[in-house]
Amino acid sequence: MNATRSNKYKAQSMTTTNQHPNSERTYPVNSIRFLKRRIDRKRSLSLLAVALCVLCGSAVSAQGEKTYPTSRVQKFTFADTLEEQEAQLKNNPQLEYFGRVRERQARDRYRPLYHYISPTGTMNDPTGLSFWQGRWHMFYQSWPGEDPRQHWAHVVSDDLIHWRDLPYAIYPGPENAAFSGNAIVEEDRVIAMYLGHRYGEMVATSSDPLLLNWTKIGDGAVIPDEKAMGIGEGREVFDPGIWKKDGTYYALTQRAWGDMEGQLFRSDDLKTWERLHTFVENDTYSFPRDDLSCPNFMPIGDRHIMLFFSHTRGGRYFLGDYDTDRDKFVVTAHDDFNFGAVTPGGVHAPSAFPDGKGGVIVIFNMNPGVNSSDGGQIMTLPRRLTLLSDNEVGVEPAGDISSLRYDHQLIEGLTLPANGEVVLEKVRGNAMEISAEIAASAEKVGPGLLSPVLELNVLRSPNREEYTRIAFFRGRGRKAFYDKERGEGWITIDSSYSSTRPDVLLRAPETASVMLDHDEPLKLRVFIDRSSVEVFVNGRQCVAVRAYPGREDSLGVSLRSQGRDSILTRLDAWQMKSIYE
Repeated sequence: MNATRSNKYKAQSMTTTNQHPNSERTYPVNSIRFLKRRIDRKRSLSLLAVALCVLCGSAVSAQGEKTYPTSRVQKFTFADTLEEQEAQLKNNPQLEYFGRVRERQARDRYRPLYHYISPTGTMNDPTGLSFWQGRWHMFYQSWPGEDPRQHWAHVVSDDLIHWRDLPYAIYPGPENAAFSGNAIVEEDRVIAMYLGHRYGEMVATSSDPLLLNWTKIGDGAVIPDEKAMGIGEGREVFDPGIWKKDGTYYALTQRAWGDMEGQLFRSDDLKTWERLHTFVENDTYSFPRDDLSCPNFMPIGDRHIMLFFSHTRGGRYFLGDYDTDRDKFVVTAHDDFNFGAVTPGGVHAPSAFPDGKGGVIVIFNMNPGVNSSDGGQIMTLPRRLTLLSDNEVGVEPAGDISSLRYDHQLIEGLTLPANGEVVLEKVRGNAMEISAEIAASAEKVGPGLLSPVLELNVLRSPNREEYTRIAFFRGRGRKAFYDKERGEGWITIDSSYSSTRPDVLLRAPETASVMLDHDEPLKLRVFIDRSSVEVFVNGRQCVAVRAYPGREDSLGVSLRSQGRDSILTRLDAWQMKSIYE
């Protein structure tokens, strides 16, 4: 990933309450369904929560503060040992319900096999990605049927690939809904900080083996949303980030919509927070109306990275240095995770956690690209970010992907004739991994490269009525003529012809910059998963879109070299198993 550089500045026994998850709903379901249909998908999901707030009602506490009802979703208390927890989970009614839903939805031809998706189909931002006692935990916003407000749903994995559903972790009340946040891990507990919708920043902790029991800190919001609560000076808060430095906790949130400097808070006990000052310095990359939602701030190599979501531009990151004396983040570089529209069919918000080896693991949600029951958000594959150089971040797929592979196909030393499409007859499928290496051309004209456009078409129907086009333009970027050793190329995914269905929301191509050495071969890792295509390029870039072929025979793969011959050095292809098998 080619971070745009700014300057060279560098600072130093189980009990249950409430209802069964499959019981009759007690909310006005018809009204809620009506709201879901009427609210434009392109508008913030928070608008839906606001509307539902009217239906759900609120109350005023004895202290005059607005509070919201406790969730009606069944809640459990679990034992403190792993063995007892596993025994309790075997007969847990929420998990039994999730299992039945997954069985029914397995017949959906667009439902991914190896990208995580909620069993109920209601899913938004990933939150609180963390590594605790040898396991990866991921949470995400979800709307249970019995209470259509955001809860933190919960999954766990040993390898970042095979995810197991667990009961809901964090329930709304007294906040209206549990919005996004992140988590940090201490020796004896995990701490989650998140936005309590229309209430303020909330903190909850858990210390049991599977993080099943969560306790909220204090009697309400630890940092109130003064505007929503009608108190104080009317200052707002948004999706927060939390970290710890020298025994002190720090939290970052926006001061107002469009704020890209952020407001920093600190606390010694997680309950009482002191407002400090703005945090981000030297941001020369943001546009008007960008925002600093879902900030994930952590070290990467010998520097720091802040991953966040802008509602106008999508997933982004700042790279820079943490000035710990002034408690400021000095930005020196920037890049995107979105290179086109966030919706339809684009990458959305990040949740990240250090991998313990100097890198960062990050997972995003992806938006649907169709207006029908086939829609629904999914998670991307986990990505590992590393620091390649002072201002360059690398990206590779993470987790035990090889455990999913079967039916290997190998092609070596294949000439791709100029201007002709080569269909790979033995490489077919809609749940595959493809790894391809194409030799670089040594021929140069002036300081740039005269190279063909290289295409890899996937989800291709036999007569090309449908296909999703992955193309690489070597040495054709803005920086191509200014570096004697490297050239800027462009990687693009074009889903314009991916579907003949009238309800699919087609979009402009996703196109990103990639810097390659002039003699460096092109290396692609492509992950096709029914309605998702993710492409990793030479460990330096990743682009992803949703695709919904209408034809059941859109399974083919082809290559094309435009302008002159190219050499496919090696191509490996595997079919991929379901992560739920």
